[in-house]
Amino acid sequence: MIEIIALFFLCRMNGRLAMQKGLKASTWWINTIIAWLLAEVTGIMLGLLLFGKENLVGLMALGLVSAFGGYLYIKFILEKKPNTFEDDI
Repeated sequence: MIEIIALFFLCRMNGRLAMQKGLKASTWWINTIIAWLLAEVTGIMLGLLLFGKENLVGLMALGLVSAFGGYLYIKFILEKKPNTFEDDI
């Protein structure tokens, strides 16, 4: 449950950053959710290969860290985009 709450707030942060860049926030919310899920699944699969099924705590921790990495990846992409400035003349 706490993971969903964290994802909600992280999506809001990426949405604000997208609006600052002049992009649609909803597109970047969806990108954040997809990257979160794909990175989490990848982390869990990697954890299964490394730890096996016996170490469930390590497996879940690796999945959560990987999921946060998915958020950071989208944030990195957004930060590289140029800001939009409106001139008030």
